[in-house]
Amino acid sequence: MAKRVKLVLNEDVIKLGRAGDLVEVAPGYARNYLLPKGLAIHTTPGVLKQVERRREERRQRLLEEKQQAEVKRTALEQAGRFTIAKQVGEKEAIFGTVTDREVADVIQTVTGQEIDRRGITVPNIHKLGNYKVEIKLHPDVSAVVEVNVVSNEADE
Repeated sequence: MAKRVKLVLNEDVIKLGRAGDLVEVAPGYARNYLLPKGLAIHTTPGVLKQVERRREERRQRLLEEKQQAEVKRTALEQAGRFTIAKQVGEKEAIFGTVTDREVADVIQTVTGQEIDRRGITVPNIHKLGNYKVEIKLHPDVSAVVEVNVVSNEADE
């Protein structure tokens, strides 16, 4: 049986690994596909050092992103309650629903922080009141903020 070949990937390869990963593949796969297409290179001591350096830089960058997400979470939780005004019909029912985009816009106007709306989980809101909204800031960090839905009609 043929021995496996160790390579370092230059690009992401589906079902094999990400760029910079050290992988072991069959010699034919390496010789006929990965190496000619420039998707991988042979391992050498210099390449292995470079891979380790990149891995450490990536780990540091991910750690820094997590710390920034922690700071954002603290700022959001200290901001308290966010208010969204909606048009109201009978029995305090609102027209439409509160969307993640509306929540993101309110947070940006109040705190000045830009939040990715795709990370916002809004419950079904169809009436006036207070609701909890979860915001995913990082894979390991999420914040829960309170949204107060009020009528936008002026009190007479």
